Amino acid sequence: MKYPIGIQTFEDIRERGFVYVDKTALVYKMISDGKIYFLSRPRRFGKSLLMSTLRSYFEGRKDLFEGLAIDCLETEWAKYPVLHFDFNGANFTNKGELEKTLNSQLGKYETIYGVTPIDETFGDRFVKLIEAAYIITGRKCVVLIDEYDKPMLDVLDTEIEDIHRDILKGFYSTFKRADASLRFVLLTGVTKFSQVSIFSGFNQPKDISLHPEYEAICGITEDELFSVFAESIETMAKSMDCTVEDVKIELKRKYDGYHFSKNMTDVYNPFSLLNAFDAKDYGDFWFSSGTPTYLVKLLSHTNENLNDLVGKYYIASEFADYKADTEQPLPMIYQSGYLTIKGYDREDGSYMLDIPNNEVRRGFMAVVSGGYFKMGNGDKVMNTCRQWAADLRRGNVENFINGMTAFLASLPYDSHDSLKDIRLTERHFQYTFYLILRLMGSYSWLFVEKENSYGRSDCIMELRNHVYIFEFKLDGTAEEALQQIEERGYAVPYLDDGRKIVKLGVVFSSETRTISDWKMA
Repeated sequence: MKYPIGIQTFEDIRERGFVYVDKTALVYKMISDGKIYFLSRPRRFGKSLLMSTLRSYFEGRKDLFEGLAIDCLETEWAKYPVLHFDFNGANFTNKGELEKTLNSQLGKYETIYGVTPIDETFGDRFVKLIEAAYIITGRKCVVLIDEYDKPMLDVLDTEIEDIHRDILKGFYSTFKRADASLRFVLLTGVTKFSQVSIFSGFNQPKDISLHPEYEAICGITEDELFSVFAESIETMAKSMDCTVEDVKIELKRKYDGYHFSKNMTDVYNPFSLLNAFDAKDYGDFWFSSGTPTYLVKLLSHTNENLNDLVGKYYIASEFADYKADTEQPLPMIYQSGYLTIKGYDREDGSYMLDIPNNEVRRGFMAVVSGGYFKMGNGDKVMNTCRQWAADLRRGNVENFINGMTAFLASLPYDSHDSLKDIRLTERHFQYTFYLILRLMGSYSWLFVEKENSYGRSDCIMELRNHVYIFEFKLDGTAEEALQQIEERGYAVPYLDDGRKIVKLGVVFSSETRTISDWKMA
């Protein structure tokens, strides 16, 4: 099986025999049911391939769709003028880059349709181009804009942000002015800039980002994984000397977990899956391909703790619409793919958000912890947590405690602003250990503040042969912490589990700012 790694052109995939997960039934539904759409998905999730598929369809390339679902649905296969704009390649932090890109892409189509640009705005040129394409071909125009938001994301919190906003506002207002000449419009990107007036004066597109019918238009569902890639899974199992079921479980832990509607259909990261099958190994492919600079910038300024954001319910407007505010990082974190929907409350229409899977958890927590602990990209923290997780897998509790004690003692006194205010010291320690345990959870099953009928524990870590139950105290005693575990019955759900239950009471000193006492039972 040939995997189209780095190939986002539908024509190449079909003509060169690469594996293609058939999304054309959804494509046909989209083009039949509406006219102007917006779709938000994380980077490397198949948006560009979707755009290329639409382009091939509207160009009447019936030969490329032979044997696919749309082959039985479409009968006309008409050819439309297609204007495809792609903002992926440019670096818009350079002054004048947006103007240069628009001049180039508009100029290409103006040459094709014989339009002579004069001293006009980009919006005026765009309107004239659409109308000319309609007149010349006799068919209404199709406009596809890939990563429409990159010119804004690249320049957040810079002096040219307002310039780009004004340019794009005029450019996108075209869709209202040229409505009579348009057959279909799709804009894709990471964020929805409805809060910063880019779409002012624009016929508001139908946002299908959370639409149940289109939740799987990008990405790979579990059904698609097990049917289309059955051979790949078997090959991987043989290569790794394990069972097919083992591979399915690990693929789910690493790359599943995305949900894009209240239907909660499991969607796997396509970029990571294809790379895993090609390498016959599990890697952090998506995160390793690059962390968006805008997200790093946002996280470096926000005062929000990650544990204040995850595992909670929100209405869609709180995370689906972009808000350029470092005090509200949730929309950008969600839309970038580092959080996803993990539950839906039908009574009040709210969504629960959390980290999608282990691949994202490991990479995202490395970025967050690296900034929090003032350790650059977080690799040192990740390597340390990997060793601690190995210690706990082997039952070496003393090594784990000693290592963590030394790590905390090595942190500079002012490693976080909270340490400057003694009233915030307990919160700092709680968040410090939350980050550490979340990082360790990338190598195990971890439940922070897990609830049962007996109460809420600080942390439970489930491993193959052990269950560790933690209770933390600030300036208390380890005996008190263990007593709380006993009194509240945190271990009761695991009594018949078969694994060894280890109860750990851990005390932190506000004076030494590290572990001062611990006890195991």
